[in-house]
Amino acid sequence: METQNSISGNLVYQRKLKGLTQKDLSEKTNVTVRTIQRIEKGESEPHLQTVKLLAAALEIEVEDLLPLQDPKEENIQKKWLLMIHATPFLGFILPLFNIFIPLFVWIHKRDDNPVYDNHGRKVINFQITITLLFLISFIALVSVEGVGFFLFIAILPLAAIVMILNVISAVNKGTCFYPLSIPFISKRKNISNKNNKTAAAVIFLVFSTAFSSYSQNIQRLDNSTITRDSLKRHIEYLMQEARVTGIGLSVFNNDEIAYTKSFGFRNNNEGLVLNETTNMYGASLSKAVFSVIVMKLVEDNVIDLDIPLESYLPKKIYEYEPQAKWHDDYSDLRNDTLYHKITGRMCLAHTSGFPNWRFFEPDKKLRVKQEPGSRYMYSGEGMVYLQVVLEKLTGKSFEDLAQEIVFQPLKMENSSFKWQPEFENDYANGHNKLEQAYKKDKDNEPRAPSTLETTIEDYNKFLLAALNQKIITENSWKEIFRPQIRIRSLRQFGPLSEKDGNLNDDINLSYGLGWGLYRTPYGWAASKGGHGSGFEHFSVLFPEVGKGILIMTNSENGESIFKELLEVALKDVYTPWEWNNYIPYDAEIKP
Repeated sequence: METQNSISGNLVYQRKLKGLTQKDLSEKTNVTVRTIQRIEKGESEPHLQTVKLLAAALEIEVEDLLPLQDPKEENIQKKWLLMIHATPFLGFILPLFNIFIPLFVWIHKRDDNPVYDNHGRKVINFQITITLLFLISFIALVSVEGVGFFLFIAILPLAAIVMILNVISAVNKGTCFYPLSIPFISKRKNISNKNNKTAAAVIFLVFSTAFSSYSQNIQRLDNSTITRDSLKRHIEYLMQEARVTGIGLSVFNNDEIAYTKSFGFRNNNEGLVLNETTNMYGASLSKAVFSVIVMKLVEDNVIDLDIPLESYLPKKIYEYEPQAKWHDDYSDLRNDTLYHKITGRMCLAHTSGFPNWRFFEPDKKLRVKQEPGSRYMYSGEGMVYLQVVLEKLTGKSFEDLAQEIVFQPLKMENSSFKWQPEFENDYANGHNKLEQAYKKDKDNEPRAPSTLETTIEDYNKFLLAALNQKIITENSWKEIFRPQIRIRSLRQFGPLSEKDGNLNDDINLSYGLGWGLYRTPYGWAASKGGHGSGFEHFSVLFPEVGKGILIMTNSENGESIFKELLEVALKDVYTPWEWNNYIPYDAEIKP
């Protein structure tokens, strides 16, 4: 425990030296207060990634907290040394690439091993010096006879010889020497990590105009930014701490994808890696897609949202012979006195009065439990009812409607409301809290609120369509994102869903058509989650500012990191995580 005790003492010393409380440090790092307390008491040995986050927030070197003898630290790899020393040769072809490329590599690798940091600084300093000397020699060429010409023709061959010798030395011996270099980026004990970062930032800004696609950071709601590397480290840290098996995360800026990446495994039992193109069960993300399908049919005058659905059919819904296994069997409604009032708007806004699913009822029977249109009550059955009516009106299956209206126009080629044979090659299993894989359910019949099979890549396309108002008209999107019912329940599910209060009055929590809504300083936010069979997802868009996020996980621990991911990736502190029951993995359990 000697190493651990050293960490605890160093952390307390450095934190107090900076005048920070444990809460201040937690806010700067997104490492929880409880975790910091355990480290400082010597009760927990932190992961190397946690130490790096703490060191960055304290503006010190990692060595100041812990001698880097951790086996997780990356070993020196010749390929990275070769890249650091050899990529500047691109500058002979493309101006300034001799500086920008090694700078880019150094920024991304310097924290992995001190050798990369040392070599990278020397290469960058030399390349900046040579570039300045080249500019000076060019000026001398046109202003000083004789000497100017000699300097101009000598500078590039000299640089090439030094670079070649250092490539050989770095790869074979792990050493390098660049003469004549001006130390634009230096590393001394009396110079803080912050100053090094500042120097790197200044150099980066000078050359970033031509290379913005490489250097763009992720912009958050409050216009602060986070680097891709920082976000990646936070995701990996949270996955490890909360035991989240696999995750795909996308961030949207300016109505475009600013970041998208997958992490972890699609099947933990077999060690199969999750990719952006891996099939994932979408669960209730289905409902957002359904809202667009319905609004397109409204535009085509197939249905009116405010006309009772029963009036569209030539006979009572319970008189139809069921065509599916169970979801279109409405024989339980024969004596129901309320279902005939239900409209399409009520089904999309979860005010139909139907329960979430009939099989959750004590007697497994379907009934209308409250006056239609009177109060929010989450209901998959309500949307299935609307689906069944639309299928009868159009004469088309729901899968055909989805393909025709959404999937084909958006080129969502790996999406369907039923299992497809082509999904077999690359699909994710859901996982329990112990990260054990569930068997994949492949025999679902298409149901509008719940059976979407999709990928991170495909659902990105759908959210982009929502941000850019594709598929349906601007007025239809406005109607989807317009509050239809105010929500006052204390929770979305469970006993507290039947109890009202003022928990979310500050954000005017409401429901639109297929999407949850809440007011923020950045306009109305439109969200949709999904939960089932070992998958837990969440998406939220801020259409007025063109930003948003998609989180898809194949883990029953997924929701436990949603709150922190929203805050870190997007500075979203408005999503009602408590109402959604997204309890953080490290929250104290109340008795």
